[in-house]
Formats: sequence, C-alpha cells, structure tokens
Amino acid sequence: MKGLSTFLLGLFVFAIPASATGSAPGNAQQNYQAYCVQCHGLKGNGMGVNIRDMSVQPRDHTDAKSMGGRSDEELFKVIKEGGLAVSKSVLMPAWQGTLSDAEITNLVGYLRQLCKCKFGK
Repeated sequence: MKGLSTFLLGLFVFAIPASATGSAPGNAQQNYQAYCVQCHGLKGNGMGVNIRDMSVQPRDHTDAKSMGGRSDEELFKVIKEGGLAVSKSVLMPAWQGTLSDAEITNLVGYLRQLCKCKFGK
C-alpha cells in the first residue's frame, strides 16, 4: 500500500497548474520535466521512478517505431484527456486542467524530438 500512496502523492505533486510553478507557457521541455518524467523517465524511455508501482509500463518516448505509429492528434488527445480517451492505461492522467492546448501542442513537438520520428515513420 505504501507504494500506491507514493505513486498517488507523485501524481498530486505534479498536478499543480503550470502557472503556479512559474513554468513559461510553451516551454515543452520544462513541462515534460515537471509533469512526465516521474513515469516516463528523465530520458523519456519509460523508466520513471513510479514504474515499480505501476501495473502498466509507461510508453517509451524514445522508441521511434512505436512513437512513429502515433499521430500528433492521438498524442495530443492522450496528453489532454488521459489514457482512457485513447483506450490506454487509466494511469495516464488527463492534463487538460493543468496545461493549455498550446502547451500540449508543444509537448507533442517535444515528444517528436525525443523519438526523432514523425507519424508514419
């Protein structure tokens, strides 16, 4: 149970609105570091600190083959609305109350930098 509480506390800490943390709108790398690394890892490889308590492995954002199979629209939707919106893990939270559409669009661009890929490639 302790692992689950740590995970949930991690989600709470990282669900603070960007405006409250001083994060500049559109700074995708800072937003990724603030909201994504606890699950997806510092390198974006799906090896974040929360994975030991997760039943589903977070996506490896550096995997060009996997990420190349996801459209920008799908990536935007999963960030905005959470994993369930695209029939994926309930553990992926919806960030629509925390990040603006512009910040989410910039995060999608940052994911493309991490995977060094585009949709369909």
